[in-house]
Amino acid sequence: MAYKNISAGDFAGVDFGKVTIVDLREPDEVLVKGFEGALNIPFSEFYSKLDNVPKDKPVYVICRTGDFSEEIAEILDERGYDVTNVEGGFNAYAEYIKNAKPLFIDAKGLKCPGPIVKVADTVKDLPYGQRIYVEATEDAFASDIQVWCERTGNKLIDIDVKPEDIKVTIEKAKKEEPAAAERPHGKNFVVFSGDLDKTIAAFIMANGAAAMGRDVTIFFTFWGLNILRKAKKVKVKKSFIEKMFGFMMPRGTEKLGLSRMNMGGAGAKMIRGIMKKKNIRSLEQLMEDAMDHGVRLIACQMSMDIMGIRKEELIDGVELGGVSTFLGAGEQSDMSLFI
Repeated sequence: MAYKNISAGDFAGVDFGKVTIVDLREPDEVLVKGFEGALNIPFSEFYSKLDNVPKDKPVYVICRTGDFSEEIAEILDERGYDVTNVEGGFNAYAEYIKNAKPLFIDAKGLKCPGPIVKVADTVKDLPYGQRIYVEATEDAFASDIQVWCERTGNKLIDIDVKPEDIKVTIEKAKKEEPAAAERPHGKNFVVFSGDLDKTIAAFIMANGAAAMGRDVTIFFTFWGLNILRKAKKVKVKKSFIEKMFGFMMPRGTEKLGLSRMNMGGAGAKMIRGIMKKKNIRSLEQLMEDAMDHGVRLIACQMSMDIMGIRKEELIDGVELGGVSTFLGAGEQSDMSLFI
């Protein structure tokens, strides 16, 4: 017997991207819990599909209990394959994964999209059922990781959010594809501009969509972050450059100017006066209405870091998020607008 044997525990440590896994279980078993990229050839069909097994990489053969895989490993060995049998089969492997210590990912100090990218790169080559434990310090990670798990199908086991760090346990799982007939109806807005007129338009549309029962997310980035700043100055520790940014940028909605005909602020005052005269709700009231109706206001933390804006400076009710939060909302929407 020239073929090799490997325990379930050692098999879990194999880089699956560098080997060919031949899974001898039936398709319905593989559909529930399988291996990403594995070659599924049921034992009953193996002899007719033997030629489908490539020889360019080492081959690992697994079945439900390890009995059938021994026989197939011997056949492949006789035909010149570099083949290894997984002892105990998938049952032993699943039991090992269930009781294994989670793989640790240190994402502390990383900025968006760093933590999510590190998690995704690690999870990519892990077997289904494997758990990972992540520690991160970026506030936006709390939102991003929940959205990432939801959109990728991975299971969020636990999340512990504290001021000093965020600790998360995730289990790799298969994503269940939605039925073809299902179609998202959420609305997603990216507010890049800090102009009064554009901001009013964004919140009018957001409130209209919320009134239609749609899930609405508004993602504020770069100059749009000024909309979310508190009107009163908040004492926070900043570098000289960050202080200069804060001094030059408008603080809060009442300081926003128009994109056209601002006229040193006179244009913005005229627009506000006309809105009041025609009984149109002010921007501040529109924002309050939006939050009351469940519209999510997300501040891009990467942009905050660049512009020196601290979360203490933002109005109440604003969430911090990153690229995964935005993309997750976009995937659940049938309309995304960049304003």
